[in-house]
Amino acid sequence: MDTSGMNLNYTLSTKTKNICLGLIGIGLVITLIGIFYHHQDALQIQRIWSNIWVNLFFFFGISLLATFFYAVQYAAEAAWAVAYKRIMEAVMNFLPIGSVLIYFYCILGVLGVHHTWKWLDSAAVGADKALQNKSAFLNPGMFLVLTGLFLAAYIAYQRWTCKMSLEADAGGDGVKMWKMNQRKAAIFLVFFGFTSVVGSWFWLMSIDAHWFSTLFGWYVFAGQWVGAIIVFNLIGLHLKSKGQGEFLNDSHQHDMGKWMFAVSFLWTYLWFSQFMLIWYANLPEEVAYYQARWDDYRCMLWTMFFVNFALPMIMLMSRDAKRNRTFIFIVGCIIFFFHWVDTFIMIMPGTMGAQGHIGLMEIGMFLASTGGFALYTLKQLAKAPLLVKNHPYLEETLHFHI
Repeated sequence: MDTSGMNLNYTLSTKTKNICLGLIGIGLVITLIGIFYHHQDALQIQRIWSNIWVNLFFFFGISLLATFFYAVQYAAEAAWAVAYKRIMEAVMNFLPIGSVLIYFYCILGVLGVHHTWKWLDSAAVGADKALQNKSAFLNPGMFLVLTGLFLAAYIAYQRWTCKMSLEADAGGDGVKMWKMNQRKAAIFLVFFGFTSVVGSWFWLMSIDAHWFSTLFGWYVFAGQWVGAIIVFNLIGLHLKSKGQGEFLNDSHQHDMGKWMFAVSFLWTYLWFSQFMLIWYANLPEEVAYYQARWDDYRCMLWTMFFVNFALPMIMLMSRDAKRNRTFIFIVGCIIFFFHWVDTFIMIMPGTMGAQGHIGLMEIGMFLASTGGFALYTLKQLAKAPLLVKNHPYLEETLHFHI
């Protein structure tokens, strides 16, 4: 394919920018209405903090899993994904900002500004034998040190690999840099496989500190992975709608659609495995997690599960559906929202108990966060050509066909 006549420089149009700013503005207005609609008591303040954590972790997770998926393409020597390389890098570039915000939120938790993690309260630990037994791991020092190390390593790999990509464009030895990236990717994937699970124990599972699940880390991982794949798809469709991204053909879209379909099934398998085994065993220390969600969030829980499972299965089963931009857009937007709901359900019952619900504040924060994330990502996309240069698999991706 001759790319000489293609416009490979993305420009964030005024219309697209205004849509993102509009989402931010509308979201903030709805959030403020939701905040001042209720009395400003301690529960309402915790609700604000909990919603901040839901959105912060959700979009941080997307950028982190974009980095993971990017590394997978190097380790697997995948040629088809080279066409999406710049899109992945744009999403990955949110990782440093997301990591700093995550760490700042954790510091505020240790300082007692919010009460997302009850085990950070020494008085609560002193009155709870189960928390005392877990204090060797669940303690402020371990929390901040490991969180800081994990996030710093994620940022280091993300910054390094994106730098190598741009240096290859500038005339570097593409094959040499690709081999170097492949080695680094393999190391990162091993590191990520351990730290992402441990991180999910700290950041999410310990919110319900009496509960534990050996599947939980992989379940969180699968949900974030689906979110990252959806974002890649939506950005690709956005480029197509602007008459750009000619190098992204139907086969590329088909493969990315297969990833959306397949990872949705992985998420479903892990969700059901965790739920079934815990519910069937009926052990009090494990069932408590689902009992709280069954009693107070039942409709939301089952709606989220069936939408995230059934919608991809029904609408993305066929080959034609995966190549249909309308189908991909509709399914992607719906399950993107319901994976946000999944994150909401993992956090709110532990921080708000029966008082958590999706209201104006929750919808407003989601819209504002989505608009902000989209605007930042598209600005990053405009900083480099849409198609990489000097990549050893460039010609293969340009002629990719299935």
